[in-house]
Amino acid sequence: MNNIIKFAQSATILPQWSPIFASQFHTSSALCRVVSGKYRITKKRDKPLTYEMANPPHYIAHRKSWNSWNTSSLKDGLRKSETAVEDEFIRRFITGTWHGLVCSEVIIKRQFNHIRVAVIIRRAVSPTKMYFLLGYSEEMLSNWIQCPVTLELQTVDSYQDVVFKYI
Repeated sequence: MNNIIKFAQSATILPQWSPIFASQFHTSSALCRVVSGKYRITKKRDKPLTYEMANPPHYIAHRKSWNSWNTSSLKDGLRKSETAVEDEFIRRFITGTWHGLVCSEVIIKRQFNHIRVAVIIRRAVSPTKMYFLLGYSEEMLSNWIQCPVTLELQTVDSYQDVVFKYI
């Protein structure tokens, strides 16, 4: 009998509190986890990572290098957007020209009016074709960007030589 009286009393109060019950406001504790920029561990642990990929993003400039070294992104730097577009163009041009041969990230170093591009590639083509691609890439990039461009290549036998660990 007491339960029926309590229900009747709550039924008369319920309509005035219905917006609060309808919203059902929930809170939870904040998770201070950094998950962006990290690679997920696979079930078989067969995904290869290079040294650059194996380090999480918060190790940039400590253990991991910058993929583009320039001073235009500093305060009052000149040509911020043009530099970013040129860097992306260089990366896409190199991976497209050296199709299937690039084993690591394309590192771009700018010093005054000179651009140096560092890449690790596989030895899957003949040396004459490699020298042709090297000269072609440097000449085309120099003409498009209007400053001297130098490619610094290192070669490995296979992609497995660049693998740092498997996740």
